[in-house]
Amino acid sequence: QVQVAEAGGGWVQAGGSLRLSCAASGRTSSDYAMGWFRQAPGQEREFVAAISWSGSTYYEYSVEGRFTISRENAKNTAYLQMNSLQPDDTAVYYCAARMSGATAQRIAEFNFWGQGTQVAVFS
Repeated sequence: QVQVAEAGGGWVQAGGSLRLSCAASGRTSSDYAMGWFRQAPGQEREFVAAISWSGSTYYEYSVEGRFTISRENAKNTAYLQMNSLQPDDTAVYYCAARMSGATAQRIAEFNFWGQGTQVAVFS
């Protein structure tokens, strides 16, 4: 089992930045990919970004160029740097871990999930 826990959400004005972090614990001895998803009120959870064990990244098109996913394997931690935030980015952001080193985009491909952290962007 792997546990993941997000931190760093909050309120920010449009155009501002936030940095989310995701700490993994438990059976982290194997290679694993990590991803970020988000869910706005009344909408389905959607993919945001993912990073492989080796550092390859993949982004949803609407965040590419504004968001950056990174990781520090020695700390079992992933990050999501979010710049130029817009009201449409308001959502609960979830971190997930995948028991494979390769990236993925689908919810079903991730095995372990955090509780989520709220990000609210006001204009």
